[in-house]
Amino acid sequence: MKTSRRQRGFTLVELLVVIAIIGVLVGLLLPAVQAAREAARRMSCSNNFKQLGLALHNYHSAYQQLPMQGTGTFDPAADKGTGDVKPGHNARRLSFLVGMLPFMEQQGLWEQISNPYQGWAAMGPTGWQSAYEPWGTQVAGLRCPSDPAQSTWGIATTNYAGNCIGDSPSYAHAGVWEFSGTSWKQDVIEKRRGCTRGFFVPRHNSKFRDVLDGLANTVAMGEIVNGLGDNDARTVVNQNHGWGGTGVRSRADVCKKDLDPERPQFWKPGLTSLETASSRSRGARWSYSLPLFTGTSYSTAPNSELCFGANWENSGQAPTGSHHQGGAHVLMGDGAVKFITDSVDCGDVSSPAVMPGDSTMLPAGAESPYGLFGALGTRANKETIDGEF
Repeated sequence: MKTSRRQRGFTLVELLVVIAIIGVLVGLLLPAVQAAREAARRMSCSNNFKQLGLALHNYHSAYQQLPMQGTGTFDPAADKGTGDVKPGHNARRLSFLVGMLPFMEQQGLWEQISNPYQGWAAMGPTGWQSAYEPWGTQVAGLRCPSDPAQSTWGIATTNYAGNCIGDSPSYAHAGVWEFSGTSWKQDVIEKRRGCTRGFFVPRHNSKFRDVLDGLANTVAMGEIVNGLGDNDARTVVNQNHGWGGTGVRSRADVCKKDLDPERPQFWKPGLTSLETASSRSRGARWSYSLPLFTGTSYSTAPNSELCFGANWENSGQAPTGSHHQGGAHVLMGDGAVKFITDSVDCGDVSSPAVMPGDSTMLPAGAESPYGLFGALGTRANKETIDGEF
C-alpha cells in the first residue's frame, strides 16, 4: 500500500495577515519608543540644569556674588568696531557662563580663556571671533539632547540662558553701564535700574541677597531653542516694530501679528526686517552676553516669538523655549528645576512694559503685568508664589 504525505504550508492570505499584524504592532510600539526616548532626553536636559544650578551656587559661595553677565576686558584705545582683533579686548560682552566654567568641570577650558592663548589676550576677544578656539569649544552641559541644531559658523552654542531681561525689555543688552563715545558711563541711571528687574543685572555685581522675592520664587535661567536655519519665530529675530510708539516697549505681543496663520510657530513668508544669519540666531554664541544669545525674558509664554526693537544687538522679548512637548525648563534661584508649560499665566500681554520717566509706560517698582510668569521673572517686586506651578 502506498501512503501519501501532504506538506503543510502558509497560504498567501495567512502570510499577509501575519505581516499586517506585525505592522500594527510595530506601529503601536514606535510611538511608545519615541516617547520613552524623549522622556530620557528631557530628563538629561533637566539634569544639565541641575548641574548649572550647583555651579551657580558654588560660584556664589566662592566669590560672594553671582557670575556677571556682560563682563570682561576693555581697551579704551580701541573702539568696539576694531578692538576685537589681536591682542584686543572683548568690550565687556562675556556671558555669565564663561565665569562659571571652573564650577562646571571645565577647568581646562577656563585656563585657556583666563590666560593669554595662541596670541590672544587673557579673557579672549569678543564673542563673535570664531578664530578664537575656546569660543568654538562645545560644552556638552550647555546642550539639550532634544535640540538637533548644529553650529556651522565655528562658534559653540548654548540651550541655557540667564534671566537677564526679566519682564522689561529695556537696557538688557547693556545693563547699568554702557559704552558711549570713548568711555563707559552710567547715564539715565534711574531708568536703567528701574528696568533691569531680572535675576542677573548686566554689568552689575549681583548677589543672592538682591533677590528680595526669594530664590525659590525667582527664575535664574531658562531653556532656549537653537536655530535650524528656517523661519522659526523662536530663533529668528523680528525687528519690524522698533522701540517707541507702538513698538516692543508698548506691548509684549506686538510681533504676534507677523506669525504665519498656517504655521504659527513660524514668521510669515516674505516678511522683511528679520535677522536670518545663522550666526545671529538664538543661542548661537554661548560666550556672548547679548540677550539674543544668553538672555531670557518673562513677559510672553515659553515658545513665543523673538521680538526685538531697533536691531538684533539690542533687547526685546526673548522668551524661553524648547523642543520638549508643551513647554520648557527653567532653573529657579534655589537650584530647583521646573517645567513651565506654554499655557502658563502671562497676565496682560498687551500691557506696556516698565520704563521710568515715560508716562505711557509703567513706573519703576510696578507689579509685573504679566501674571505668574512675569512674577517668576522679577526678583524684587514683593511677588511670591503660593504652592507648586
